Amino acid sequence: MSGELTQSVIKRIIRQVGLECAARGQSLSETLVAFMVKAVVLDPRNDFNMDRILTENDTQDLIQLCVTRLLDTTNPSLSTIKMQVYFDMNYANRDELLSEQERVLEGKLAPVVRAITESGPRTQEEMENVYQKIVTYALLRSGLGSPTDIENVREVTAALQSVFPQTEMIPFISLSKKDKEEQLKDLAMLVKGIRLYNKQCQKGGSGIDDLPDILNEAIPSATRTLDERLNSCQLLAHRYTALLESMQEDPHRVSHLRTFKLKEALFNVRQYEAFLCILQSNVITSAREVESLDVQFEAAMMVLKNTVQDKTSIEFKEVFPLFMELSKLWTSFQDEMLLLSFFTNMANNLQQFLEIQSQLFPEEMLASLLEGVTVKSDEERIKETMETRVNVSDFKNQEWLFPETTDNFDQLLIQYHGFCAHSIGVKGITLPGNPAIGILKHKAKYYVFSSKEAAYIFAQDPDKFIQLNVEKAKQYAELIQLLELRHQFEYLVPHAQTRKASKSSMERLPKRDSGTQTDTHILPPTIVRSYEWNEWELRRKAIKLANLRRKLTHAMQTDLSHMRRENFTQVYLPKDVGTQTKRDNSTNVPKPQIFLKGLRGGSSPTTHMVTVDLTRPLDET
Repeated sequence: MSGELTQSVIKRIIRQVGLECAARGQSLSETLVAFMVKAVVLDPRNDFNMDRILTENDTQDLIQLCVTRLLDTTNPSLSTIKMQVYFDMNYANRDELLSEQERVLEGKLAPVVRAITESGPRTQEEMENVYQKIVTYALLRSGLGSPTDIENVREVTAALQSVFPQTEMIPFISLSKKDKEEQLKDLAMLVKGIRLYNKQCQKGGSGIDDLPDILNEAIPSATRTLDERLNSCQLLAHRYTALLESMQEDPHRVSHLRTFKLKEALFNVRQYEAFLCILQSNVITSAREVESLDVQFEAAMMVLKNTVQDKTSIEFKEVFPLFMELSKLWTSFQDEMLLLSFFTNMANNLQQFLEIQSQLFPEEMLASLLEGVTVKSDEERIKETMETRVNVSDFKNQEWLFPETTDNFDQLLIQYHGFCAHSIGVKGITLPGNPAIGILKHKAKYYVFSSKEAAYIFAQDPDKFIQLNVEKAKQYAELIQLLELRHQFEYLVPHAQTRKASKSSMERLPKRDSGTQTDTHILPPTIVRSYEWNEWELRRKAIKLANLRRKLTHAMQTDLSHMRRENFTQVYLPKDVGTQTKRDNSTNVPKPQIFLKGLRGGSSPTTHMVTVDLTRPLDET
C-alpha cells in the first residue's frame, strides 16, 4: 500500500477529510489530519492491508473513519494526538527560540537600517534626520522603553551624543554598508549600557523594567505551577494504572470498566506528564542562568562604578568595553524573560488537552471506581523493586548493565521513554521501569523493566515482545510519539509528506549539551627540514635520485670511526690435496735447418739458386 499511496492521493485524502470536518464545524490543521490518517491506516482493526492497492472504496472508508475519529471529542486518544501535534509544531529549545527572536528583531529593524545605511545626506537638515533615525534604531534595538515616550527618546539621544556626536556623521557616511551596520549595533549596545548605568545611579532609566527582580519572582511562581500540574497528572496516571491492573487481576471488573477508555486516558496523562517535564527542565535551566546573571551583572556594575567614580572625563578605551559587557548581560536577562514567557504559555496551552479527563472521570466517579483498589505511585513501585536484581548467570547470550559496572549509567538512552518494555505490549500499561533491576542491552538498544519477573520473561525472546509493542502502537497511535517509536513507522508516506509540507518534524531526537577539550599542541613542535614546497626543487631531487643507479658506492675510513669497534671473523683455510698421475715422457726432434744459396745473385747475369739442407738426422738426437 505504501507504494500506491502517492503524494497526490495522500493530499486528496487529507484535503477531503479537512473539508468534511470544516463542514461540521471543526477547523483542523493539515498536520493533525495527516497524523490521524496515519493512525487509522496503522490500526489493524481497520483492516487496511499495507500490501494491496488502495481502491476508491478504501479511500472513502479511510476518509470516513478519519472524520469520525476527528469529531469524537469524548475520546482521550484524539486529545493526546492534538497535544502531540501542538507541542511538535510550537515547541523549540532555547537556542532555536533565541535565534528566531533575533531573526524577527532583525526583520523589524531592517527598514530603519536601510534608511540609515543607504542614505547620502548632504545638507545639515538631512544629517539631523539620519541622526534621529540612529536614535530610533538604538532605542528599538535595546528594547528599553517605547519609542513614542519622549523621555526615552531624550535619554537615548543624550547617551548617543556622549559616544557619537553629530560631528561624527561625516566619517560615518563614508563607511561601507557593512561597516555602518556593525557600527550601528555597537552604538546601540553602548547606549544601552549607558542607560543601564544611569538607572543604577538614579540619573535616568525611564521605561526600564527591573528584569532581575521580575525574573526572581516569576521563575519560582512558574516552577510552583508546573509542579502542581505535574503532581496532579501523575496522580491521575497512578489511579488509572491501578484500575487497569485491577481489571487484569479481577475478571469481574473487566465488563464494568471496559467502556471507560482507561488506557487512552492513561496515555493522555502520561504524554502530558512528559511534556510538562520538558518545560520544567527548561524553567530550571532559566533559573540557574538568572542566578548566574545576577552575580555577573552586579560585578560588572561594580567595576564600572569604580572605573567612572564621578570623573568628568575618561578615556573611551577604558570604559566602552564595560558598557558593552553591561549591555550583553542585560540582553541575557531579556532573553530569559522571553524564554520564561514562552514556556509558561506552552504549559498553559497544554492544559486544554487534559480537560477530557474531568469530563470522563469526575472526582466522585473516580473515587467510587477506586474503592478497594491500592494506588501505588511510581516512586513506590520503584522502591519495592530496588532490592531485586537480575542474576546474570541465568543468561548466557544476554548482556545486562548495572550502575556499579557501567560508565555513564544514568546517560544511557532507554527505549520506550523509560517505561517497562514488557508491560506495554502484554498489558497495555505504561509502568515505570527500574534501572536498578538491570538494563538489558539487545541489538545496541537498552530496555528497563518494572519487575524481575518481567525482565526474565522479556529476555527469553526480546524480538517477540518488541514486535508486540509495535503492534500496540498501531492500535493506539499516540504511543508512537509517547514511546519514541517514530523511527519504526517512517515508511508510511502520509507522515513524511506532511512533515515536508508543514516544515516541521514530528521527530524530536533527544539532545544534550556536551563539550570536549584538547591540548592545542599534543606533540612537541617538529620542523621537517627535508620538506620542500618548490616543484622545481623536487624535480631536481628526483633527478639526483635517478642518477644513483649509475653510481658506485664509495667508502672511506676516518680517524673518528676506524677505532669505533673491533670486528673478528673466523674462517677455515683450504686443505692441501695432492694426486698421483702416470709418468711423464718426451722426445726431442731435430730442428729443420734448410738454407738457400744464390738468392742475391752474382757476377753472371743468370741467377743459380742452390738448396742446402743441414738438418741433423733423427738417429743423432
